[in-house]
Amino acid sequence: MALLPRWRLALAALVLALPSSLPAGAQTPRDDIRIAMSIEPAGLDPTAAAPAAIGQIVWQNVFQGLTRIDENGQILPQLATDWTVSDEGRTVSFTLREGVRFSNGVAFDASTARFSIDRARGDGSTNPQKQFFTKIQAVETPDPRTLVLRLSEPSGDLLTHLGWPAAVMVEPSSAETNRSAPVGTGPYRLAEWRPGDRLRLERIETYWGPAPALREAEFRFISDPQAQAAALRSGAVDAIPEFGAPELVEDLRREERLAVVIGDTELKVVAGMNERRKPFDDTRVRRALMMAVDRAAVIEGAWAGFGTPIGSHYTPNDPGYVDLANHVPYDPQAAKRLLAEAGYPNGFETTIRTPQMAYATRSAEVLQALLAEIGVTLRIVPTEFPAVWVDQVLKGHDFDMTIVAHAEPLDIGIYARPDYYFGYRNPRFDETLAQAERTLDEEDRLALYGDAQRILADDLPALYLFVMPKLGIWDKRLTGLWSDEPIPANDLTAVRWQP
Repeated sequence: MALLPRWRLALAALVLALPSSLPAGAQTPRDDIRIAMSIEPAGLDPTAAAPAAIGQIVWQNVFQGLTRIDENGQILPQLATDWTVSDEGRTVSFTLREGVRFSNGVAFDASTARFSIDRARGDGSTNPQKQFFTKIQAVETPDPRTLVLRLSEPSGDLLTHLGWPAAVMVEPSSAETNRSAPVGTGPYRLAEWRPGDRLRLERIETYWGPAPALREAEFRFISDPQAQAAALRSGAVDAIPEFGAPELVEDLRREERLAVVIGDTELKVVAGMNERRKPFDDTRVRRALMMAVDRAAVIEGAWAGFGTPIGSHYTPNDPGYVDLANHVPYDPQAAKRLLAEAGYPNGFETTIRTPQMAYATRSAEVLQALLAEIGVTLRIVPTEFPAVWVDQVLKGHDFDMTIVAHAEPLDIGIYARPDYYFGYRNPRFDETLAQAERTLDEEDRLALYGDAQRILADDLPALYLFVMPKLGIWDKRLTGLWSDEPIPANDLTAVRWQP
């Protein structure tokens, strides 16, 4: 056997003596993640459709806006680095970030920002939040780095609305195909989508901002709560930010590898009534139904006791919240008397269209039992979500009652939309809301939002039930996933694995 020269032996011994870059037994952190979601979106363009599942995949990961909303609900700069608002509140000037490109290589500038906003507010717009853009009378681009919005009236919530998924910036040549081939300014692009199974995002190495730690993210669509729990236990998925089986949470706490994180959301579970149809056009009937609802029983039966009762379309973590959960107290006997006064001494029969999601099905079953106590027969009609529910309820208004969780923050304005699915109309509410939206003073604006909440608590266009908490369960080594969810999101930009 050949012998090594002495100098090589000495060098080898020195190398062996040097400390390694990682502690003994340590491994290089992973750079991928597998996230499970209960609902698969039908498309990936948040500027064209409303379901929250769209934004939960693409917002901040693929698409970005002029502003953004962080985990604490704060409004931060994003594609706009700063802005100024004129004294009268009708002109907002944005300075746009330099060096930003879309994933197809096209540069982002004032002209693309103008295109995005004009598209959202245009006559042919299908933007789910189009009404927020109607106050924009003109969009000006004095130079590539400056965007000026001329408003018909002041808008105290404009910067918030510009941070929503519906207000993300789109590249003109890809706008019509974003549903299946999204092109944004974010750090990820769509790599693969197997409908009914999974979707994979991959990191863009030429991204304009700081590179996220994760190289790729896979979203797996698992609707069955028991299957979600099994996937967590087996390690088939690393995280379920919105776990669908609250009754299994305590069992999963015992899994040494998993963290259970319970936080706040904007998910307001409401049972909407179609005021275009009898008997729901009568406020007395709606109030009687609300009197028949024991919210504590609904929360226990639907979500294993996790949830906060509400009495209007507002959550406790929203600015200007008014606690109205006891405004119409649980009183079945008074409910019967009020139904009789409205002309229904023996109750009535009706249907409730229920999206096939655990919280909705369970809530409807509890409501069915509670309303039976006052003589109201509630027939549950399972309805595929989002496609069928959006077509028949949201757009077609073909329903008596329905139940759904509204996910957008500060979305009380939906009740002022003339063609929204509730069919609710109240000029006093409309004017109160309009006044709130054009009020720039924070204290005055929030006081008006309080008035709007009280009007809804009186009129009851929906049965206001509870706010769902965020039941997040994921591998303990993961950091950066949101504990609270002020907007439906799985923002991956700060997510990483600990060694």
